[in-house]
Amino acid sequence: MKTYLGELEELVLLTVAALGEEAYGVSIQQDLENRCNRSISIGALHSTITRLEEKGFLKSWLGGATAERGGRSKRFFEITQAGKKAVAEAKTVRDELWSLSKVKLSVR
Repeated sequence: MKTYLGELEELVLLTVAALGEEAYGVSIQQDLENRCNRSISIGALHSTITRLEEKGFLKSWLGGATAERGGRSKRFFEITQAGKKAVAEAKTVRDELWSLSKVKLSVR
């Protein structure tokens, strides 16, 4: 069964995959904002991450507590096999549409 991915969901999954072991809330937010050149609230990010975990596309765990965070732990994220499949399916659809496009989409 294919599951629809929203734009932010797809971007979060790809960012988590790109960040690897450094994928936690703030690092994901900063990377997305830098790459997409847009502001993403931490609330919107957390809602998206929660949804992706509920769909089985992300898994998370708590790291050790750190003094720099006032003794709090970071929650780290990893893309699951189901998440990898979902982004691969989204890429396939996008690639098909790009190849079928009759409009010249390149920007000069």
